[in-house]
Amino acid sequence: MQINKHTIEGLISIHPSVYGDERGYFLESFNEKSFKEAIGEINFVQDNESLSMKNVLRGLHFQKPPHAQGKLVRVIKGSVLDVVVDLRKNSKTYGQHKKIILSEKEKNQFYIPPGFAHGFCSLEDETIFSYKCTEYYHPEAESCILWNDESLNIDWAVNDPILSKKDMNGISFNDLISPF
Repeated sequence: MQINKHTIEGLISIHPSVYGDERGYFLESFNEKSFKEAIGEINFVQDNESLSMKNVLRGLHFQKPPHAQGKLVRVIKGSVLDVVVDLRKNSKTYGQHKKIILSEKEKNQFYIPPGFAHGFCSLEDETIFSYKCTEYYHPEAESCILWNDESLNIDWAVNDPILSKKDMNGISFNDLISPF
């Protein structure tokens, strides 16, 4: 397993060891001991999975404390442009975003600690996105930043994404009073 830290503190890319032969492949998608050595003590309590057609954009979502979520995300089938925005007020990277491609081919993963808004855009039809969460889903704690907020200037590499009503009506980043 290869672990890479990013310039935004707390973000980590994980590239698992993949063992393949003529039958297919094997990989450990999660190993608690290795994860704790790299990141520290974390308890995942919920796994989620979504299926998206090409150009479906989901995000930028987060849950407010005390129900803030850390996420370990990966793609099982297809590929996504995964995007996070730092919402931690005291962070030197507050308001900055990070983009990463997650794909079935690379089998890479991305760890996003609490204090970030998260979203992704599916780059292929029938993309299956999977993630582990450190906190249960609490609808009353959920919030959404507008995916195309001008002050964030995120290039999603799609002109006309397919959005939910919730994602179309996110709040602007400048109107956000960060709870982190």
